[in-house]
Amino acid sequence: MRRGKRPLTLSGVSDDRSKAPLAVFDLDNTLADTTHRQRFLERRPKDWDGFFSAAPQDPPVPEGIALVQESAQECEIVYLTGRPERCRRDTLDWLAAQGLPEGRVHMRRDADRRPARFTKLEILRRLARTREIRVLVDDDELVCADARRAGFTVVRADWVTRSAEMKAAQEREGRT
Repeated sequence: MRRGKRPLTLSGVSDDRSKAPLAVFDLDNTLADTTHRQRFLERRPKDWDGFFSAAPQDPPVPEGIALVQESAQECEIVYLTGRPERCRRDTLDWLAAQGLPEGRVHMRRDADRRPARFTKLEILRRLARTREIRVLVDDDELVCADARRAGFTVVRADWVTRSAEMKAAQEREGRT
């Protein structure tokens, strides 16, 4: 979702550092309340298809929505989620339905099971090569800690309570 024309590198990422800084937002439990679908993770085996299929019904998280709207006044918005790529259409539809600012959406490859702290930090570092990152907003404690250690400014989205299953999914199982 490119806005206007920008100088591009071979990777398709803007190399113009004079552009607005980036504000990077996680989705699950930062902008989208996953509480209603965490039950799919309490089953053995976990029902990942059910978990992700229910994502379009996620209610918005008012604190996260307000912060992304406020950030969009000075920053270009980027969405960085641990959701698998197969959820892209539902994710884009949900963002549009909430009236959220347009922005690139970075998702985990479908077969990538690395913990979010690795996949997200890798993407943040790639983005930071060509653009200033003003802030990362994420609910995952380990993602936030690793991003801080790497020198990023972080706001921990602690406004939704994660179940133990959701925490394990994010931090150990590389699923969201």
